[in-house]
Amino acid sequence: MNLVISDREREGIVLLDCKGRITAGPEATVFRDACQKAGGRSEPKLIVNLKEVDYIDSTGLGAMVMCSTLIKRSGGVTKLLQLNRRNLELLVLTKIDTIFEIFDDEIDAVNSFFPGREIKRFDILSFVRQLREE
Repeated sequence: MNLVISDREREGIVLLDCKGRITAGPEATVFRDACQKAGGRSEPKLIVNLKEVDYIDSTGLGAMVMCSTLIKRSGGVTKLLQLNRRNLELLVLTKIDTIFEIFDDEIDAVNSFFPGREIKRFDILSFVRQLREE
């Protein structure tokens, strides 16, 4: 399945809604291009919504890390939203979860850019404990 990315803005934050797979080939290129476009701003704020991404391979992980690095170089931040269980496990196993803040709820992800707003952060430790119990 090809990767389709639509971008939108909410309170000055760019949201990339991804659908498909982030894998080697044109999909990784599409993802990197979307991140470069979002990173063209001063101090970019980016949320990558992965709700409809069913698979990420090693090239896709590399593209995600490159995206984070690109945004950081511009003085910005990249955050992830709504990962499915498989993709979340992949990020934990590869320790890439340490690079990104992860959120289950779009409002919490947006609010995380504004000091003083209440947010509920994703509890990665709880997720890892749950994996061990299963």
